[in-house]
Amino acid sequence: MNTIYHKLKYGLAVLMVLTLFFSCSKDGNPNKIGPADLTGKQGGSNDGVIRILAIGNSFSEDAIETHLYNLAKEAGKTVIIGNLYIGGASLEQHKLNVEKNASIYSYRKIGTDGVKRTFEKTSIKTALADEHWDYISFQQVSQNSGQLETVQAALPTVFNFVKENALNQNVKYIYHQTWAYAQNSTHSGFVNYDKDQMKMYQAIVDVSQKVKNIVPIDIIIPAGTAIQNGRTSVVGDNFTRDGYHLTIPMGRFTAACTWFETLFGQSAVGMAYKPEGLSAFEISIAQNAAHMAVLKPYEVTTMTDFQGGAGGPLTSAVLIDFGNNTPSERWNQVNSFLAGTQINMKDSLGSYVGVKLSLTERFNGVNADGPTTTNTPLNMPANVSKYSYFGNSKGAFGGLTIKQSVFELTGLDKNLTYSLSFFGARGGVSDNRETKYICTGANEVSVALNTSSNTNKIVVAKGVKPDASGKIKVTVTSGENNNNSTGFYYISAVRLMSSN
Repeated sequence: MNTIYHKLKYGLAVLMVLTLFFSCSKDGNPNKIGPADLTGKQGGSNDGVIRILAIGNSFSEDAIETHLYNLAKEAGKTVIIGNLYIGGASLEQHKLNVEKNASIYSYRKIGTDGVKRTFEKTSIKTALADEHWDYISFQQVSQNSGQLETVQAALPTVFNFVKENALNQNVKYIYHQTWAYAQNSTHSGFVNYDKDQMKMYQAIVDVSQKVKNIVPIDIIIPAGTAIQNGRTSVVGDNFTRDGYHLTIPMGRFTAACTWFETLFGQSAVGMAYKPEGLSAFEISIAQNAAHMAVLKPYEVTTMTDFQGGAGGPLTSAVLIDFGNNTPSERWNQVNSFLAGTQINMKDSLGSYVGVKLSLTERFNGVNADGPTTTNTPLNMPANVSKYSYFGNSKGAFGGLTIKQSVFELTGLDKNLTYSLSFFGARGGVSDNRETKYICTGANEVSVALNTSSNTNKIVVAKGVKPDASGKIKVTVTSGENNNNSTGFYYISAVRLMSSN
């Protein structure tokens, strides 16, 4: 009996050791992917499919996982797109992973049918064996993307491993030039560039120019330059959703257009593919930012034709909030009452329209005594109706006398007319605090509103025509019926609409 027991015990121990060995074996392929057909190993699969693989992180996710397939499809290209993803992965981490054949990547693969499938716990070696990749890209983690020494230290090992294991000996190698952070980014790595966007951009460009001296890179994808080009447009520094990852869909579409045009040699400008949520104007900005980057990959091209004036009627109203409280969805907030404040505005659907508001003469300050509940065609949330900017035309208040306040709307279509609806309110008062809103372009339209304890009235300046440069100036001051001794006047909200 003892003999049988010991034999069973020994057998179980051996089984456990074997199980442990195979579960820890670094075969890099727990999903049992591939292997690819080895036919045509010397020169690809010869089936007309273009295969693109990124060894990257969330920045490659931003650039190639969302729109590149559809752009290629419109151009008649059949593609397979792979992304070996680890969030925040650096070249140093990729180097360690190839040395250990580590199965720790999320392998995202978009097939010829456009469907993305994800294989977790995959190694680089397994992904390389999965397809005859025509293009394979490398990139550095964003905070180190402008630090040449970090690329020199790790890229050769990763590159040599990929070259040794790639099935297609005619593969083209890509270096993905990433983008600088937004100027207000709180990313800890921004200190590497003294929290200076242009310093970071220039450092990234310098590295991407020198990377061919480190390994034989065939192609540079100038996504960083495309984003920087876009920042010179009316969109401004609004291409990232958190200070470093690209906005969805504008930033991602810009990067995808850059990849498309670089790889396929076809201009993205004028392509019909339209990401959901982007206006025709925004699509044109993204396409042109990418096109200019491909033409000049190592310098910023100022997008002079996209700094205002999208042209044509507004497809949706532009809603403007004069208050410095928490911004409200769909509303463009003028978040300072001081002269020099500027905002590039979106319509109520969230699309940039090429219209800029510039405050040229200040208000006195902000008043928080407006109503939280209103009944007007503007459908204002409480955060909009409760706050207003005010001036005081007849006497000093807080050491200041502000006779009038002025803002300008530029980038309007000079061939159209516009209507501007105004709301202002100061709760808990009974005197007349009439406020006059004077709209001046090629013509002048003036309207007035008693803002005292107002909850349900607006005034509309109709048929305002911009001047020859596409500008309407709005002067806000006290009206003739204002009997407040200090001459207080108020503005809380404006709705801008166009007509033929």
